[in-house]
Amino acid sequence: MHTYRLTFDCPDAIGIVNQVSTLITKHKGWISDASQHGDDETKWFFSRIEILADSLDVSLEEFRELLTPLAESLNLNWKLEDSSVPKKVIMMASKGTHCLTDLLDRWHSGELNCEIPCVISNHDDMRGIVEHYGIPYHKVVIEKDNKQPGFDEVERLIEEYQGDTVVLARYMQILPPTLCAKYKHKVINIHHSFLPSFIGAKPYHQASIRGVKLIGATCHYVTENLDQGPIIEQDVSRVNHGDKVEDLVRLGKDTEKLVLARGLRAHLEDRVLVHGNKTIVF
Repeated sequence: MHTYRLTFDCPDAIGIVNQVSTLITKHKGWISDASQHGDDETKWFFSRIEILADSLDVSLEEFRELLTPLAESLNLNWKLEDSSVPKKVIMMASKGTHCLTDLLDRWHSGELNCEIPCVISNHDDMRGIVEHYGIPYHKVVIEKDNKQPGFDEVERLIEEYQGDTVVLARYMQILPPTLCAKYKHKVINIHHSFLPSFIGAKPYHQASIRGVKLIGATCHYVTENLDQGPIIEQDVSRVNHGDKVEDLVRLGKDTEKLVLARGLRAHLEDRVLVHGNKTIVF
């Protein structure tokens, strides 16, 4: 279904929904879906509205112009997106295959509405898998003692392929702060939810020794504060004393795949609004 997606946040006040919906209906817009949330603590308002594209009596650009003065009067932070224009998602991965192959399969089957213009990796391990789907594969080595040239090349590739979104599908390098800032709320990462309890190598081994009962995964936007960006999606799986380390790793991978796919889908459908370090996911 071809829709226009209007998302916005602003200081909470009386009549916001009425004024926005009145403008939409004035131009014959059919609202097919609407979500809203008012935060009592911050007195901030959030909304996502889908409008049937064919119902409007003006073009998308004309409607954007009509909406601008209202947005200014209500102090809206807003976006108006066309659902028929898929986002360009650049995937980045290292050696772990589970997240990348899962997303490639979901994309290939049409479950994820996006384009994947290229995959960037610091290893060659997944070249065959990626090129099987007809997607360009770029190996960019990140030297341990001099990482900046590698990340300069990563940035160049993102710009060359005009990436709207970057997904770190188990990419085991820390992006520099400048790259995080440039693509704020456009880089999505996945990690196990043991953090900050089990830091470093072999977290599942550490968790097994401690006898954890829940393992999970967190999908979030990347910031310069490692693994502390706004959370988009999370999930957990129960484990018990009979589960071996291998079982924890397997369940953890399954959870990571599912959570990353959910998080990316929400992002692609413009369901995620960020306020400070918190997300509202409609």
